[in-house]
Amino acid sequence: MGRRILNDALRTMVNAERRGMATAQLQPISGVMISFLNIMKHRGYIKKFEVFDPHRVGKITVELQGRIKDCKALTYRQDLGAKEIEKYRTRMLPTRQWGYVVVTTPNGVLDHEEAIRQNVGGQVLGYFH
Repeated sequence: MGRRILNDALRTMVNAERRGMATAQLQPISGVMISFLNIMKHRGYIKKFEVFDPHRVGKITVELQGRIKDCKALTYRQDLGAKEIEKYRTRMLPTRQWGYVVVTTPNGVLDHEEAIRQNVGGQVLGYFH
């Protein structure tokens, strides 16, 4: 259920980006989605986002920057060890220069560079480039 919500939100952002819109409204929300958006903001793929009414169904307004080409959440579980992350990244992302794989680890939700730096593995949530 949670991965479906994340996938719908990411596809909404990609569709808004392709239509040239400046913002996207995401609803419903989850804590994993907020962590995913924090990674995207940290890496410069979105400008900022605001969470409205997080204790109920909630809504997130995302200001887009025009850098997102594709963004997907995996709806199945993909477990990766710390040493397997680099192979997975080269298989899923188009080039080595851009794009990030987002992994949920015991240390929290991290992108692949941070997971390799901390030497932790986990489950793949999705990727963006």
